[in-house]
Amino acid sequence: MTKRSTRKGTTPINVWVLPEEKAAIAEKAKAAGLSQSAYLRNVGMGMPVTGVADQEAVMEMVKINADLGRLGGLLKMWLTNDEKLDLEGYDQAGLEATIIEAMREIKAAQALLFQKASEL
Repeated sequence: MTKRSTRKGTTPINVWVLPEEKAAIAEKAKAAGLSQSAYLRNVGMGMPVTGVADQEAVMEMVKINADLGRLGGLLKMWLTNDEKLDLEGYDQAGLEATIIEAMREIKAAQALLFQKASEL
């Protein structure tokens, strides 16, 4: 088994920063899920810094998209397959109101998905 080399014990680079700059670097490193050292090394080497927030936003978008799929499937079922559904409890106005509410929920979910995508 070969010994893996590490950075610990090697030559550090001292960077002189103002307290507010240090705080900003610490905040950005935390948002990226990295130590300050790893964050500065990645930036200095020109490596892209992907943040934990980006991954969380993508997961939120996946959940919203799944909700849209479920709502769309439910709406399609209501509109195309009424002989298999128990619609006896709904009058025409009640069914229309339910479908309109589902459409509102779909539009709200689409707006939320667009907002999350814009934030990235």
